[in-house]
This record gives sequence, structure tokens and C-alpha cells, in this order.
Amino acid sequence: MIITSSQLQQAVKILKQGGLVAFPTETVYGLGADACQEEAITKIFEAKKRPFDHPLIVHIADVSQLSAWAQEVPEMAFKLAQAFWPGPLTLILKKKPTVLSSLTAGQETVGLRIPAHPVAQALLQAFGGGIAAPSANQFTHVSPTTAQAVVEELGDRVDLILEGGTCEVGVESTILDLSRHQPIILRPGMITASALETALNMPILAAEQAETSVRAPGRHHLHYAPRTKTILIKTENITAFLATLTAEDYPIALLSYHSFNVALTHPIHYVKMPSDALSFAHQLYHQLRLLDHQQFKSIVIENVPHGEEWTAIRDRLRKASGSVDFGENSP
Repeated sequence: MIITSSQLQQAVKILKQGGLVAFPTETVYGLGADACQEEAITKIFEAKKRPFDHPLIVHIADVSQLSAWAQEVPEMAFKLAQAFWPGPLTLILKKKPTVLSSLTAGQETVGLRIPAHPVAQALLQAFGGGIAAPSANQFTHVSPTTAQAVVEELGDRVDLILEGGTCEVGVESTILDLSRHQPIILRPGMITASALETALNMPILAAEQAETSVRAPGRHHLHYAPRTKTILIKTENITAFLATLTAEDYPIALLSYHSFNVALTHPIHYVKMPSDALSFAHQLYHQLRLLDHQQFKSIVIENVPHGEEWTAIRDRLRKASGSVDFGENSP
């Protein structure tokens, strides 16, 4: 989808005046504000009802802008930028003293990425500076992958929503901390650890493998969550779990990449998900939002395989359910 010149001019004007513009990226829709305006950044937190100790990611148009935000840009960052930018990778770097503390939640690091979506690219090129942009939803809710989902989440709290179709990737970016000697994945995304290791020719650690105090988006125990009770179950336990339900537990939805032939008194709304990780990720948030609108007592989700390409999806499903529930697969 191509943004018109008038829409682009309007969006830039709103941002420069300290307003909020929601725009599509290849991952999810972002809620954007001028990353150099304190009041604009505050509006993001207020619109999302987001705690102020959760840092924001700054979106930039070009690698040359890294030095405007980062005090140190290691060679690793340029290697990763060449391999994955524009794309769904956020790099955590040591920030310049001029970067607003509210943007980084008081930390000495800043998250930066170059999104691939053509609308995001056009906006960033026209704006000329950094745009702070977390997902355009209320805190802990399912991230929006369509403009309509942004409307449902934020309504008139956003000054302008740029239409860009359905987001291609469908889950948030991989966040990689480069502020220390050893790169650490703080949030998994569809760019995997193996892909990062190949680009850097060195090992990458997951957050649980390293001691790190760096806070990053998406690490709250409940995140990406429907309002409807969500239960995550491993494949071999689903039939037994469904057999324990009583009439009071219905209606329920079952979201699964396997087919289940279960003879039950009460019907189940069944959503068949793709069996490949890329297609599953693309559909996940959209399907969760649809189910969340239908007054089910609960959403039951079959946990996904253990292959590395599923790591980000497993992370989102665990956080959507908010806890280790009935027979959840271990990570």
C-alpha cells in the first residue's frame, strides 16, 4: 500500500507538533512520536497505559543515523545492519547523553531499528529524525497487525493512523543487546539466534543464559494477551484437558496446528493454524484478536514445536497465557 503525499505531509506535521501517529511496520503497527520531544514521549505512555519503566524503541531511516543516538556503534552493529536491515531486528546500544531518559526508562542504553515496511520507510525519510514507536495497543494487550486493530485499541488517543495493510511478519522484532561484550537476545523474534550467529560468526546468548539488568520491551510476564482467559497446552494433553470441561466452561475456542477429532457434548470453535512458523506468526495476533471478540469462556492454544524457528512464537504464547498452565511445553 502506497502512502499519499498529503498523508505523509500530515503525519510529519503531527509528529513535529508533538502528536501521535500510528504506522505499519513489517512486524506490527507502531504508535509513533518524535523521539526528541519529552511531551510527545509522555503521550505514548499515557495512550498505551504503559509503565514508565518500559523503554521505547527508536525507529530510524538509515544506518548513518545510528551515531545520532548511540555513543558507541560497534563493528557488530554494522555487520548486523548489513545482514538484516531494513528488517525485524532491534539493536540495543549505549546511548548518547543527549538521548532523553524517558525514552530509555532511565537506562544508559537505547534500542534502535530500521523497519522494512514501505509506509514506515516513507514516513521516516520524510520526518528526518528518530520516531519512538512501541506497538500501537494498550499495555499487555495483543499487538495490532492491521489499522483497524489500532482503532479498536486506541481510538481517538492517536492523532492519525496510516493504513498499510496487514503486517507481513506479525510478531515483534528480535531485540539484541550489543551494549556488552557478549551479544544477548533480550526478546526473540523471527530473526533467529542461528541467523545472528552466522552474521557475526560468534555465539549469541539468550537472556536466560546471561546475567543482564537491561530492560527491554516485551519482557513482562503477561504480554501480547487477549482479554479472554488463554490456556497453553502441549499437544498430547489437549484431548484429556477437553474431557475435563463441564457445560459451564463453554463456549471455548481451540487454536491448533493439528486436527483433533474429539467427541464432546459441547461444540468447540476450532481454528486450524498453519504448520510452518512464518505463516503461523503472520496469522497469530489476528486470530487471537478475532477470538477475543467472540465472548468465549477461554481460548485454548496448542503449544508449538521446539524448533528454533518457533522460539519467538513460543515466547508470545507463554506470555499471552500469563503463566505456565495445564501441561505447557517447557521452553
